[in-house]
Amino acid sequence: MSNTYHQVYIQAVFAVKYREALITSECKSQILGVIGNLINETGCKTIIVNGTEDHVHCFLGLKPTVSISELMKSIKGKSSRFINEHQLTQYKFEWQEGYGVFSYSQSHIDAVYKYIANQEEHHKKQNFKDEYSSFLNKFNVKLDERHVFKNLI
Repeated sequence: MSNTYHQVYIQAVFAVKYREALITSECKSQILGVIGNLINETGCKTIIVNGTEDHVHCFLGLKPTVSISELMKSIKGKSSRFINEHQLTQYKFEWQEGYGVFSYSQSHIDAVYKYIANQEEHHKKQNFKDEYSSFLNKFNVKLDERHVFKNLI
């Protein structure tokens, strides 16, 4: 076949190390913009990137030649390097190890987009730990809290 056609939508969720509230309103738009650009640099297509002070949601169209693990390694590594080089946070910035990735069909795009766009409002009612646990439950992913929610120090 001369062409490859694809339609793969994923949401990636990852947290600041120890879920510290380091993504302030002053640096948030720059950090989210950098993450969106990094996604696009891989050949994937950013649909929306948003989050709160302690975590980020990325909704994107995945290019089939890009592995999710390499995508996440690139996004997290390059964004944390950018944040530290430009001193966007008061303290050294690191993402927590690991991430969650969830797939969606074409019919879910609007709902996922709206959910991610409304993160600030959503997190007035639900904290990140409960949100993340609900994603894992919804997608039937077994949760091992020893590895997912390391204690804050």
